[in-house]
Amino acid sequence: MASSTSNWAKPQIFHSLSSSSPLHLDYSPTSISWKRRKPNRTNILHSALHSPSLLHFPKQTYQNPKDDNSVNVEAKPKTHRHPQWNLLQKAAAMALDMAEAALVSLEHQHPLPKTVDPHVQISGNFAPVPEQPVKKSLPITGTIPSCINGVYLRNGANPLFEPVAGHHFFDGDGMVHAVTIDNGNVSYACRFTETQRYLQEKELGRPVFPKAIGELHGHSGVGRLLLFYARGVFGLVDHTHGTGVANAGLVYFNNRLLAMSEDDLPYHVRITSSGDLETVGRYDFDDQLKSTMIAHPKIDPFSKELFALSYDVVRKPYLKYFRFQPDGTKSPDVEIPLSVPTMMHDFAITENFVVIPDQQVVFKLQEMITGGSPVIYDKNKKSSFGILPKNASDSKDIIWVESPDTFCFHLWNAWEESESDEVVVIGSCMTPPDSIFNECDESLKSVLSEIRLNLKTGKSTRRPLISESEQVNLEAGMVNKNRLGRKTRYAYLAIAEPWPKVSGFAKVDLFTGEVKKHIYGNRRYGGEPFFLPRDDSCESAEDDGYIISFVHDEKNWKSELQIVNAMNLQLEASIELPSRVPYGFHGTFIDAKSLANQA
Repeated sequence: MASSTSNWAKPQIFHSLSSSSPLHLDYSPTSISWKRRKPNRTNILHSALHSPSLLHFPKQTYQNPKDDNSVNVEAKPKTHRHPQWNLLQKAAAMALDMAEAALVSLEHQHPLPKTVDPHVQISGNFAPVPEQPVKKSLPITGTIPSCINGVYLRNGANPLFEPVAGHHFFDGDGMVHAVTIDNGNVSYACRFTETQRYLQEKELGRPVFPKAIGELHGHSGVGRLLLFYARGVFGLVDHTHGTGVANAGLVYFNNRLLAMSEDDLPYHVRITSSGDLETVGRYDFDDQLKSTMIAHPKIDPFSKELFALSYDVVRKPYLKYFRFQPDGTKSPDVEIPLSVPTMMHDFAITENFVVIPDQQVVFKLQEMITGGSPVIYDKNKKSSFGILPKNASDSKDIIWVESPDTFCFHLWNAWEESESDEVVVIGSCMTPPDSIFNECDESLKSVLSEIRLNLKTGKSTRRPLISESEQVNLEAGMVNKNRLGRKTRYAYLAIAEPWPKVSGFAKVDLFTGEVKKHIYGNRRYGGEPFFLPRDDSCESAEDDGYIISFVHDEKNWKSELQIVNAMNLQLEASIELPSRVPYGFHGTFIDAKSLANQA
């Protein structure tokens, strides 16, 4: 992938456009039937990918999650399937397909920037893999700590179809990889999250939903939107039940595993008794959630509440805050006043506050009309953080503190220091801020930083936590989840070198700036390091636990799961996986007791 690309976010341009569009289906949705997984499903991908330089798509292995007997389906020529359409719909589909072919032909006359070139974005181990049914009794080197029983899950982007035009890594369909550990016995499976988008495109045998980053830019992006809405008018597609890919975050809350991307509602995914994955469906918290939800909600380790944001790129309010009680009861939305729609992939919580970043990467959809990208860096805007009480019923008590030229894709933690009236925020500050979305000559840097927000003076300070001599790009990671929102000493972060690959992870002492590294070595790369505490007690040492991460060997094209002692960074165990695991996004761990209580 290009040096200007990252692995950890996705804006929700397309969802907001579709949800606010005045166009509606003129044909009954009964003419379209989108159903979830069946045994012996028809294949929709083509030939296995093992080359880092060419785009090939793998054949799929389909299986009934309740059946241990998998079915290999050989690749077939790509065909466009027509569900039960009437004559007018068939004629409209033919005309719109011709218009799309003309649009693609025009697009191919111009070279794609690296940020949306599929030969860059999904090459090598960024390329997709087929689904994998449960494989049991996996080989283990070393000893898995006896306290680790449950399932480690990680989300990622895995496009179902070969792109026909521009494609950004964040555009791929969501796929969850699951490693189940049961008293030392290990199994693995991976499945697509069966979003409405996925089901419709699988049924049609082709991609028809516009890709939020790869395709929605310039005049061709406008054309793609018009084509999509025209298909909606004729009942050829249905955007009224979500357009998202659910490929970024995972959270286990209220006895449910939720897969998320900020362009849609979450999707409920269930882990079966055999260790397989089933998509239950789009989850609105029993009809309480009416808007999208960002992919990084926060669970307070003491109150067990879940806190979240929702942003809109078209109409006000551009941002809303809400929370859920442990039983899933939602609070009323709190509208956060923003003058322009802002990219907001993450936020933070403290014991008493939520910390909301209002930064300089914004959405300007009118840029598409003039041929540009709708995601831009606004150098005239001033970055700031909003500090809002967690239990707020409106935004009147929010305190805004400016933090000039600050752009953090991810915030690792935050806490209050009452003696100085400050909120301390730990995040990775990225420059250039929009380089993930727009091609630029300057090399991307991600600097772990401490930002202090004074609630009385309204002033802020920012400093790098690591000395310049030891500076490396640190992106994707976490602190001990049992201490989220409270003062923490350690952060465990991916070493994104050479960007965007992850050559290891760093254990950073946030008090002293000391950095200890675990390097995978010898052309092996990983992803987000997930810290699993030895137990849920806050009485244990903060770093008493283990780091779990997928690691891929680019020499022999094999993947493994590593378990590393977080105190001394020694490898405790590695688990050989039956198939390649692409580089991906964020993960979580569900212990055996919680698994038994799944909804």
